[in-house]
Amino acid sequence: QVQLVESGGGTVQTGGSLRLSCAGPTSGAYTMGWFRRPPGKEREFVAAISYLGSSNTGYADSVKGRFTISRDNAKNTVYLQMDSLKPEDTAVYYCAADARGVGKFSKSADFWGQGTQVTVSS
Repeated sequence: QVQLVESGGGTVQTGGSLRLSCAGPTSGAYTMGWFRRPPGKEREFVAAISYLGSSNTGYADSVKGRFTISRDNAKNTVYLQMDSLKPEDTAVYYCAADARGVGKFSKSADFWGQGTQVTVSS
């Protein structure tokens, strides 16, 4: 069983920054990424990155230009740098890992973390 462990959530003011980290699979070439569940809404895609790194990434339109996903395979860790945060970014953020590529990264991903809360105050 693959365990994913997120960290880095918290509360920040509008315009601030946070960096989320996710310790991922220690073996296997997984695509990794992030979803989020805003209060009262469905889980939604945020960003994904292939095992090969930043040459193959995908972002939700709502976060393009503000969020950056990266990974360090030597540390089995994926990061989500979140800048220019807005109140609508408030959500529980979930790390996920999947054997499929970035283009097929979805809510049916193979493995999930427990989630970390991000709150952006206005």
